[in-house]
Amino acid sequence: MTEPARAATAPQMNFPPVFATVEAERQHRKERLAGALRIFGRYGFGEGVAGHITARDPELTDHFWVNPFGMSFRHIRVSDLILVNHEGDVVEGSRPVNRAAFVIHAAVHAARPDVVAAAHAHSLYGKAWSALGRTLDPITQDACAFFEDHVVVAEGGGKVVLEAEGGTALAQGLGRHKAAIHQNHGLFTVGQSVEEATWWFVTMERSCQAQLLAEAAGTPKLIPAEWARYTRDQAGGPLAGWFSFQPLWDEIVRTDPDLFD
Repeated sequence: MTEPARAATAPQMNFPPVFATVEAERQHRKERLAGALRIFGRYGFGEGVAGHITARDPELTDHFWVNPFGMSFRHIRVSDLILVNHEGDVVEGSRPVNRAAFVIHAAVHAARPDVVAAAHAHSLYGKAWSALGRTLDPITQDACAFFEDHVVVAEGGGKVVLEAEGGTALAQGLGRHKAAIHQNHGLFTVGQSVEEATWWFVTMERSCQAQLLAEAAGTPKLIPAEWARYTRDQAGGPLAGWFSFQPLWDEIVRTDPDLFD
């Protein structure tokens, strides 16, 4: 099913969402960001203080909202989110920002005006796959969403990214793609919405897991490039990413209503 056809069968869905005011758009992004972080926690993507998702502010476009440093994904509420500018200053909120989150995300948001949200975590299968220094192969329909639309960035992957140069290297390596495998570090995904960026991370992590399992059992059969491109074109665009997130959102809203606090 093509993306326009998918949209036609779900008229109650509206992507991108339309807002009457910038305040309403900001609130929407913050709510989805808090929910996305809770979803990361539910999937077990937490690793101590590592990991972050950012959402560009709709009015102050050189600022982004992010989870505070040292707070569990599972406990994030809308009121906990902090607003950071591209100099690394916390403009709104009382908690500190993760320096690595600022360095990486500021570089990507600056280089990619089309990116509304970016996601990264030290998830188990993503970091295991990143140690191989390889892109994912088209061995499943889900992996085809990333076919010819993700890269391996080797520079600085084994070093904590605390300086601007490290963030710039990742942003340059990402280019126009929707995902990067930062070698010896983990996965990094972006999108035109919080929902899209989050879904790409979730399904990329599971695709890493699937390929690790398949290669442990034998030699996976590759999907032909022509078929992989077709599948990517149907299931790898911004609308598909946004739409695929919706069941996760419905679930977290029902089980974690305090995220709106």
